[in-house]
Amino acid sequence: MTVTTKDPLYVSLAHTLHELVTQGVWQPGERVPSLRHLSREHRVSLSTAFQTYTYLENKGVLEARPRSGYFVRPRAHPAPAPSAPTLSATTGAEVRISEQLAAVLEAQAGHHAPFAVAVPSLALLPVARLQKAVTKVLRAAAGPSVGYELTVGNALLRRQIAQQAPRWGGTLTADDLIITSGCLEALNLCLRAVTRPGDTVAVESPTYYGLLQSLENLGLKALEIATHPQTGVDLDELEAAFQRQPVAACLFVPTFNNPLGSCLSDDKKQQLVTLLTRWAVPLIEDDIYGELYFGPARPKACKAFDTEGWVLLCSSFSKQLAPGYRVGWIAASGRFRAQLERLKFMHNLATATLPQLAVSEFLAHGRYDHHLRQLRAAFAAQVQQTTQAIYRYFPAGTRVTQPSGGFVLWVELPDARDAFELHRQALRQGIGFVPGPLFSAQPRYRNCLRITCGQPWSPDLEQSLGVLGGIAQQLLPSPRDVA
Repeated sequence: MTVTTKDPLYVSLAHTLHELVTQGVWQPGERVPSLRHLSREHRVSLSTAFQTYTYLENKGVLEARPRSGYFVRPRAHPAPAPSAPTLSATTGAEVRISEQLAAVLEAQAGHHAPFAVAVPSLALLPVARLQKAVTKVLRAAAGPSVGYELTVGNALLRRQIAQQAPRWGGTLTADDLIITSGCLEALNLCLRAVTRPGDTVAVESPTYYGLLQSLENLGLKALEIATHPQTGVDLDELEAAFQRQPVAACLFVPTFNNPLGSCLSDDKKQQLVTLLTRWAVPLIEDDIYGELYFGPARPKACKAFDTEGWVLLCSSFSKQLAPGYRVGWIAASGRFRAQLERLKFMHNLATATLPQLAVSEFLAHGRYDHHLRQLRAAFAAQVQQTTQAIYRYFPAGTRVTQPSGGFVLWVELPDARDAFELHRQALRQGIGFVPGPLFSAQPRYRNCLRITCGQPWSPDLEQSLGVLGGIAQQLLPSPRDVA
C-alpha cells in the first residue's frame, strides 16, 4: 500500500495502520481499536476514523464483524486444509477406544494441556455475573434450590431455551424440551431411545471421541461416513450406506463438527433431513457449538427442517457459559418425547436444581447476547492466531482445517508422522493434545491431531506450539500404514 502527499488524511492514516499489520503488531484475527479509540488516539474525527477502516476493509486488510467491531483479516493459508477421508468400510464396526483414550488422558493429567480439552477459558466466561445469579437465586429461592426439580427440568429455563429457537431457525415450546446434565447425557438418552445393543449408528469421520465412547458403552457399532473438513458429511455416501444395511440412527455434529469444524450448508441440512425422513432414520443432532459462529449469522440447525419428528436436537451451555454447571437439553417433540422422559427419570430422576435456576437467572438478566458476541470474537481471533503459529512452527506440508465457528483445529502432519509418538514426546515437555486415532473406531488418522483454541492467545501458548512444532519437525514418518 503506497501513499502520497496528495492523498486524503484517512488514506495516510490507513497506511500507518497497515504497517502495524505488516510488522505483526496487529495479528491476523485480532480485534483492532474501536472507532472512538482510533479517533482519540490519532486526533481525527469519527468520520475520518470510519473512512480509514472502510478503506482498509476494501483493501482486504481488515474485516468488519457485526456488533463486534473490526478485525485483522486472516492471511491466506499457505497450504490447503486436510483432505476428506476416502472410506472403504461398508459395515459398522465395534468401538474399542476407551482403554486407549483413558491412557492418553491419564498420561497428560497434571501437565499443562491447553490444547487438549475443548473447554473455554474461565477468562472468557462471565464468572462474576454467574456468581451474582447464584447469589440472587439462593436469596430468593433458598428452599426450592435444594429440592428436586421436575424430571423434564425447570419450567422457566425451558421457556427461555424455547424463546431462543429462532436463532437456529426453529419453533419450540417449553413442553418440547427436556433439561439434562450436559450435552453428553442428552446424546446418551437419545441413543438409548432409538437404538438397541448391536445396532449400527452412522457417525461422521472423524468424530468426537466422546460420541464414540457412548457407542462403545451402549454396545453399538459405528458406521463412519466420510466428512469434508469444510462442507461436512457426504450425503451420497450416507444414502449408499442406507442401501447396504440397516442403520438405526445417525449421530452427527452438522454445525462445527468436533474435530474438523466442518459445517453443512443450510441446503445440505435440509437434504439430510429429507433423506432421513424418507428412510425413517432418526438424527441425533449435537449442536453444542452452534452459537459459536464467526460469520454474520448463525447457521440453521437440522431440526429447523424437521416436520415429522425424526430429529433429536441436543445442546448445552457448556461451551459458551458454564461448563461446570452441566446444564444441557434435548428438543424432541412428538415421536420420541415420552420415551426420553421415561429414560431421564430412570437414569437420574432430574438434573441438579441450582445450576438450572442460575442459568435461568443469567439468561433473564445477564446480557447473554452481548456475552456471546464477545466470546465469538475471541474464539475467531484465537483460532486464527493458533493456525498461523502452526504454520510457522510445524513441518512444511502440514495441513490445518479452516473452521468458520467453534474453537478446535484438525492438524494433518506430512509424511505419515505418528501422532501418538508426538504425544509421548510432547508430554515430556508438559504439552498435551489429543491424537487423531481417538476420533475414529477404525485404525485411521495416525498422522493427525486435534488442537483446541479455548485459551486467550499468549506468549506461553505460542512458545508451547513452537516446542510442539519443533518435535514434529524431528519425527520420522511412521512405519505403519495410515488408512
